[in-house]
Amino acid sequence: MITHIVLMRFADKANVAEAAQRLRALPAQIPQIASLDVGINVVEAEVNYDLALITTHDSVEELKGYQGHPAHVEFGGWLRPLLESRVVVDFER
Repeated sequence: MITHIVLMRFADKANVAEAAQRLRALPAQIPQIASLDVGINVVEAEVNYDLALITTHDSVEELKGYQGHPAHVEFGGWLRPLLESRVVVDFER
């Protein structure tokens, strides 16, 4: 099992809720997602990011399939210009 974690900091926090909504719609479109959880930050602190995404995948190949899926690519094209920064960690359980 591969766990994929993405933390996102938005240039304009007004985009956070829409990003979360769009992310929550992805499992219905992308079969390589075993599970998906999205959380919006509730504590304002300089070091905090605005949104956390956690997905799980049955294998590295499934993770790569998710990342290359047209629905994910389209979402990324919408998202990237809105971000100030992001960090990613992928690990195996």
